[in-house]
Amino acid sequence: MEQALPERPRKGRGAVGNPTGRYESHRRFAVDDGWHLDGDALAPLRTVVGEDRARTVIATNSSPDLPFDQSINPYQGCEHGCVYCYARPGHAHLGLSPGLDFESRLFAKTNAPEALERQLRRPGYRCKTILLGANTDPYQPVERRLGLTRRILGVLSDFNHPLAVITKSNLVLRDIDILAPMAERGLASVGISVTTLDRGLARRLEPRAPTPARRIEAIGRLAAAGVPTAVMASPMIPALNDAELEAIMEAGASAGAVAASTILVRLPLELKALFTEWLETHAPDKADHVLSLIRQSRGGALYDSSFATRMHGTGPYADLLAQRFHLACKRLGLRAAGGVGFALDVSRFRPPPRAGDQLSLI
Repeated sequence: MEQALPERPRKGRGAVGNPTGRYESHRRFAVDDGWHLDGDALAPLRTVVGEDRARTVIATNSSPDLPFDQSINPYQGCEHGCVYCYARPGHAHLGLSPGLDFESRLFAKTNAPEALERQLRRPGYRCKTILLGANTDPYQPVERRLGLTRRILGVLSDFNHPLAVITKSNLVLRDIDILAPMAERGLASVGISVTTLDRGLARRLEPRAPTPARRIEAIGRLAAAGVPTAVMASPMIPALNDAELEAIMEAGASAGAVAASTILVRLPLELKALFTEWLETHAPDKADHVLSLIRQSRGGALYDSSFATRMHGTGPYADLLAQRFHLACKRLGLRAAGGVGFALDVSRFRPPPRAGDQLSLI
């Protein structure tokens, strides 16, 4: 029986391997065929963006531990390549790998702004805050070219619809001209995710995301523009970045953040093997310790999907992390927030008139 070749990391990519998705009937792996190529470097893995024509774009959930009911994700997959991303397993539904495929084979909902406007105009639509970026980052690199997120913001602004944004990209600053006026009307807030202040660790954990310093700078510029901003110290990974919790929160508060949140790393489905492989490649001396602490916080497993505990875990380590977070919030004057966690104004929602519409008598 042929032995599978060990996976090797690719420059600029987060996942080490590209395992077959859980719904596929066959497993693919590389073997040594005896042909040895010159050089050890792997060829660059280019990003491919496909088109997804969506009928609707507002996703709803009834999860008791999520602070939002509605969300929009303009993109499936995320080029930031964060190895810990809980959205990775979703790529298996597309017949693709949650590994390298997730960060290199993307899908853009190119008609999302138009589909959103149709949904918001439905007679029975009930306005609730929409979270932009609940699954994949709305400001990942492809957004610079496609501009879907900016067009979605324009629609929401026209409708006076409240939105909260979650991102780890300073590209959000491009849209201050939309976000600041919305924030002035009580309609917008932003959460900036900062996993670590260590540039080297960030490059390995989230290789195509902006540097930590740029994210802290983005918090400052958003705050200066009057946009309520939260620093999201997430995810906390035991024995890898957890020692930085207070430092991340302090950097965010100093820049102007008024709220903070944190979650414990989540490893659903294929993410367990992907994250373990990443640890063995990039932090082999810490791998066993990291995984042991995660298991101690997840009832002996690498993940427990139970509501009320999946975000923060259980046990002594998880309790200590929670205590540290709340003490830091108190010391820094930050409001502890679930998700972005700002109360936004739903009373202003009004569909704007279209050409030819009958004028309202109100």
